[in-house]
Amino acid sequence: MSEEPEVRVEVARTADPELIDAVARLLPQLSSSAALPTAYDLETIIESPATTLFVARDGRAGIVGMLTLAVFKAPTGVRAWIEDVVVDGAARGRGIGEALVQAALETAQRAEARTVDLTSRPERAEANRLYERLGFERRASNLWRFSLGS
Repeated sequence: MSEEPEVRVEVARTADPELIDAVARLLPQLSSSAALPTAYDLETIIESPATTLFVARDGRAGIVGMLTLAVFKAPTGVRAWIEDVVVDGAARGRGIGEALVQAALETAQRAEARTVDLTSRPERAEANRLYERLGFERRASNLWRFSLGS
């Protein structure tokens, strides 16, 4: 029986070809309507002091997951928001999503965020169970969206 390669989570530092290819492979597994970000878009995310792009790597397949954390200061305190969590379908069930979320939570805590929020569609049952297991609580709140176009 072959052992699964160790997965490590790290912060993306540059929009190199490996990252660009990985995002192009991962993002459609999360959203069928999102346009793929350009290298410039990824560099903007990476260079912004408000966002951290985490990637999960294994020794065999390279980048197998990603997560974006946004941390910002509001009048009520520092807040954090997790977006675009996705693990490659072939790598799921190995704790990669949990490792990505834990890295984001640690970063948010170091930034002294009061809360960390995220949204997840109801049909993403495995992801929702993960968030609940990690201590996220469902909020009784309305989520409102105003679309500004494409």
